[in-house]
Amino acid sequence: MAFHGGLIGVILSTLLFSFKKKINFFIVSDLVACAAPIGIFFGRIANFINGELVGRITEKKIGIIFNHIDNFSRHPSQIYEAILEGLLLFLILFFIQNKKKIIYKNGLISSFFLIFYSLFRFICEYFREPDPHIGLQFFNLSLGQIYSIFFFIIGIVLFLKKK
Repeated sequence: MAFHGGLIGVILSTLLFSFKKKINFFIVSDLVACAAPIGIFFGRIANFINGELVGRITEKKIGIIFNHIDNFSRHPSQIYEAILEGLLLFLILFFIQNKKKIIYKNGLISSFFLIFYSLFRFICEYFREPDPHIGLQFFNLSLGQIYSIFFFIIGIVLFLKKK
């Protein structure tokens, strides 16, 4: 629950900050949501460099061998996540924020962040090796996918309220 737990922590601290400074929570959360993909991108690149959160074994040519793990070719899932959860998510949020025809409401960017991050994470989890001590859960989904479903639903509800 590293990222998802961190997200809960960011939401709670943003709530506390907003309450203390008497600022609309969604103004602050939208600012955080715009900046978060940049940190996610660099975090996933660091995971790749450190050989952390390795992908599942693959026969594809795109596979990478992480010698400190084993000698199997594995999906570079960290790169997939950096591209989708970092770069692509940043571009989507940037486009939405700068779209002049969209009637902007506070919280809209936050809802899109939750929706697209969850969607991209859900997809990337199919290429990422599950934690050995946790494994796969219900319907062969990883814990990250289950948490992503939860945040996806929250994002959709927020979007429908802010639309």
